[in-house]
Amino acid sequence: MTQESAPAPLTGAKFAIGTFAVALATFMNVLDSSIANVAIPTLSGNLGVSVDEGTWVITLFAAANAVSIPLTGWLTQRVGQVKLFVWAILLFVASSAACGLAPNLLVLLAARVVQGAVAGPLVPLSQALLLASFPKEKSSSALSLWAMTATVGPIAGPALGGWITDSYSWSWIFYINVPVGLFAAGAIWAVYRDRETPARKLPIDKVGLLSLIVWVAALQIMLDKGKDLDWFASPVIVILTVVAVIGFVFFLIWELTEAKPVVDLRLFAGRNFLGGTVAISVAYAIFFANLVVLPQWIQGFLGYRAVDAGLVTAPLGIFSVMLAPVMGKVMPRSDMRVLATLAFLGFAGVFFMRSQYTTGVDAYTLVLPTLLQGIPTALFFTPLTAIVLSGLPPEKIPSAAGLSNFARIFTGAVGTSLVSTGWNDRTILHHARLVEQSSVNNPNFVAAMADLQTTLHLSADKATALFASTLDAQASMLGLNDIFWLSAVIFVAIVPLIWLTKPGKGMGAGAAGAGGH
Repeated sequence: MTQESAPAPLTGAKFAIGTFAVALATFMNVLDSSIANVAIPTLSGNLGVSVDEGTWVITLFAAANAVSIPLTGWLTQRVGQVKLFVWAILLFVASSAACGLAPNLLVLLAARVVQGAVAGPLVPLSQALLLASFPKEKSSSALSLWAMTATVGPIAGPALGGWITDSYSWSWIFYINVPVGLFAAGAIWAVYRDRETPARKLPIDKVGLLSLIVWVAALQIMLDKGKDLDWFASPVIVILTVVAVIGFVFFLIWELTEAKPVVDLRLFAGRNFLGGTVAISVAYAIFFANLVVLPQWIQGFLGYRAVDAGLVTAPLGIFSVMLAPVMGKVMPRSDMRVLATLAFLGFAGVFFMRSQYTTGVDAYTLVLPTLLQGIPTALFFTPLTAIVLSGLPPEKIPSAAGLSNFARIFTGAVGTSLVSTGWNDRTILHHARLVEQSSVNNPNFVAAMADLQTTLHLSADKATALFASTLDAQASMLGLNDIFWLSAVIFVAIVPLIWLTKPGKGMGAGAAGAGGH
């Protein structure tokens, strides 16, 4: 499909129903990436497996999802945008139902692999369909709508998952996808079926596909299981790392020399695609990793319930949603690089605020940075997505969106693993330093212990146990503060990446099909 043969933008009821259905399908998909997280302990208990075994529900979904995302470009040309999108939604619905009905862990994991694989094309195709639905001069509004749904999903997931698990059953975190998905698929087919992109029989790059599956799956599993298996002290982690490195190098060489590669790595030759993708991937890695560890700390050390920990992170969506329509109006008159820079500096400020937390932090101090974080979040996805897709013809957008989303989501997994490990390591370091001060040779320590026993009427053993618990909480807090502070520094440090891109004619309009590439 050439730019000249692109269908006219949608109008009226078709526009309203079509964009709502596409946004709903996107929301359902991204929600599912985080909704299972808080249900793992309950789910594992009901299925009679350990929590470590239960976490494979998240690991295998992420691995299958990561593999399938970059295949979107090839699948779109083979099947057609609309058919692929609708089939992906219907298969997502079927696999969601299978997850809820699973009688044991093996069946659940098999269903999650299918669910993750068919979820891959949904995000990049939703971008392509929304961009085609809006007039070219309003493409920034399309990207804002997409960013809003893609951002709110992971934020709402933990709170919704916690509430459903506590109130009903873990199965319902999967069942809720069935009516939502069926409605979205029916509405999208009704609106978009006469706007299908041409399909043609393309040979599949089998070697490239196989090498992609091998290195991505190996690296994803290595990252997810590294902490549990003590990283490179485990032969399993060493083997997975070797397989991932060799597989990646082979994949890189093969895809760059193959005439019809399964993943079009040549897109990285474009300055805007390269700079925008690297910037959005690094930023998302820090953003998502902190979104994972913050609720863990709130539950583990502040004693919040899963649903309450989810509610603490939920205000992140308030400004994201409120500012989405504003962004649609601001972007056409703005340089995307300025907006993205403001977002990164805003994130830096928020993480610096969090680096000042103490173990006595109250709910207001927890929620305020989360609420404020919604502002840079609104400024973050849309301008960087516009930079990534600028200058590309319509037929290249599914491939580019797929590859960029793959890089973003995969870097998010890497970032989560690195941040979790870093938090653990810094906690151990601070614990050791605090223990050094907790000696009978330190008069301050001796006086503090005596005061504990006198004030709270505790025995020496109970006072020691209380002190040890307090020390653990303090070490964890100091370790997390280090992570927050480093996150703030990284956000400032990656600002120059944005300025490696060029504005080009039309980027100010947020046009995904205008110059600058």
